[in-house]
Amino acid sequence: MTNYTKTILINLHRIIYYVVKARIWMRHPERHSVEERYAVAQTMVDKMNKSSGYKTICFGEDKLPKEGGYILYPNHQGKYDVPGIFSVHKKPLSFVMDEAKAHIILVAEFLMLVDGKSIILDDLRQTLRVFQEMAKEIQTQDKKFILFPEGGYKENNQNIVEHFKPGSFKLAQMAKAPIVPVALVDSYKVYNSPHKGPVTTYVYYLDPIYYEDYKGMKTTEIAEMVENRIKDKIKEHLASA
Repeated sequence: MTNYTKTILINLHRIIYYVVKARIWMRHPERHSVEERYAVAQTMVDKMNKSSGYKTICFGEDKLPKEGGYILYPNHQGKYDVPGIFSVHKKPLSFVMDEAKAHIILVAEFLMLVDGKSIILDDLRQTLRVFQEMAKEIQTQDKKFILFPEGGYKENNQNIVEHFKPGSFKLAQMAKAPIVPVALVDSYKVYNSPHKGPVTTYVYYLDPIYYEDYKGMKTTEIAEMVENRIKDKIKEHLASA
């Protein structure tokens, strides 16, 4: 039995509870603050992690911008990436995901709770409209988003970072927001590998790249810079493990 299946079976009662709760709450989202809804999302993650022996250790939290919105750009390893980051990110956070996967039960409710966004990967116009919405929310509401510049992930990827898509960094340019590279290590082991049993994953927040530092760069140059910083941190972690 895979970790993913085991986690679902162990937490079936919790899944039903939180699906129902989220749907009730989102009938009148104005009755529940962003902080309250994020706390529920974090509790969901925390309970599922504890039930199955998953733990995430975070480094570099002090590097996160203290004020305003920003965009986390992590490498993408699997289904646990967003829950792993949520478990160690204290301030309300949202994320962007593939529209094709955004309607799966529990995933849909999780997305609603944190005001997440979904994009159609091969529809550039729709993606641009979503990016415009996000940029406005980052600027006017100090929203914080996770956006995976790889676009997708490979099963059992062994901490290999794939090529970052330059288009992902259009959002940062539009919002003129800080870019926070995030290195995820061993996240793939939780739900996207043959590994069975407890797992410890790692989240490294790297030095932010502020708009003043990248405003004159092309998206291809930004993508290469962020990708290389994340690769270097993963290599450093693995070398010291």
